[in-house]
Amino acid sequence: MNRSIARPVLGNPSAAPWWQVGMVWLVLGGPAVVVVASVVTAVVAYRGADEVLVETPSARHAPVQPTAQTPALQARNHAATAAKP
Repeated sequence: MNRSIARPVLGNPSAAPWWQVGMVWLVLGGPAVVVVASVVTAVVAYRGADEVLVETPSARHAPVQPTAQTPALQARNHAATAAKP
């Protein structure tokens, strides 16, 4: 008996099992690569996450040393904050 693996024929795609048809791997391979890449991205994001800040840092808590640019910094910070009622 001559047992040979059936090769897919262009005119008759049902002659071969589905896993031997190249187009099937092209169709299934794209989404499979995307799923693997998203899992890898999620693992990297979870492991490299920054610490959660309990208190937000602000310039109001930092001591201000008077320099030549102090008036400009105060004006810039004042323009960014809302006016007091």
